[in-house]
Amino acid sequence: PTMPDSVRFALEGAGAIAQTYAQAMRQVPEARLVAVVDPRLDAARALAETVDCPSFATHREFLEEGPVCDAAVVCTPPSTHEEISVDVLNKGLHVLCEKPFALDVAGAIRMSDAAIEAGVLLSMGSKFRYVDDVVRAKSIVDSGILGEIILFENVFTSRVDMSKRWNSDPAISGGGVLIDNGSHSVDLMRYFLGPLSAVQAVEGKRSLGLRVEDTALVFARSESGEMGRLDLSWSIHKESENYLSIHGRHGTIFVGWKQSRYRQSSSPDWVIFGSGYDKVRAFSNQVRNFARSIQGREILRITAEDAVASVEVIETAYRSMVTEHWVSVEHESASTCGNGVHSQLGPV
Repeated sequence: PTMPDSVRFALEGAGAIAQTYAQAMRQVPEARLVAVVDPRLDAARALAETVDCPSFATHREFLEEGPVCDAAVVCTPPSTHEEISVDVLNKGLHVLCEKPFALDVAGAIRMSDAAIEAGVLLSMGSKFRYVDDVVRAKSIVDSGILGEIILFENVFTSRVDMSKRWNSDPAISGGGVLIDNGSHSVDLMRYFLGPLSAVQAVEGKRSLGLRVEDTALVFARSESGEMGRLDLSWSIHKESENYLSIHGRHGTIFVGWKQSRYRQSSSPDWVIFGSGYDKVRAFSNQVRNFARSIQGREILRITAEDAVASVEVIETAYRSMVTEHWVSVEHESASTCGNGVHSQLGPV
């Protein structure tokens, strides 16, 4: 069958992230919003009115009575991701599910299996992989001009009040800042370094009185030996202008909120290659890539395998936080260390 000019999307959820997706879809000719689903019907209706499409209270109601649709973006709270995604996938719709993709590896694998079974695409919403500067940084790193990569650093720290939001309710969110901001971080680290073989996560002081961690440091090692360090917090704001720093043997690259640049050790000059972070543009790039992948015109940048791997790394990081040891990433690591603790990798 010939592919339609635009992929017809339903939005599952009508919260802040859904608003950004709706905005992004308006800028992507390949995507058209045809339904909005949210138990808060007034929120669903208000968002649906902006594009003159119907709204529904539940995903089941949408699947039974909704308009003809090709794909759904799931941007509901994490504890609902698996159920909604699996139901929607079973109906033969492609799914783009926001991060954190699933609360545990078992759920992520069930989602992935449902997509394979239905023969449809499944991706994870992880906007930073679609930021222009990040994509350019990746091509600069891959060109080899910075030499082999030794250290990858990512900082996502800003003061946010999570006390009244679902993010701090572990039953809904699956954890705190590690699963929330950390899902972006892990996806970025895997984008640059490839599969990760071991992680160690250390929880910081809980200063916000939440039931989940609000500050964490994560150290990781890739299968090819590079080291990664993730700096995550909801309680401190490290006035840092760069969120990615990648250090190679022959140079350094910084990806920043307002500007991105790199310098080779042999040169005194920094080369500016990007103008910073544009949220709606990143979402538009992601929606466009997903729509074009459905149409068979592009390769999906974040696959279901990537999504499952990201959940694996986060789950491993939580295990490590409890044991205070380095822990092997079981599924993704092809190394022969088995699934024991890598005590030889660092102090225990």
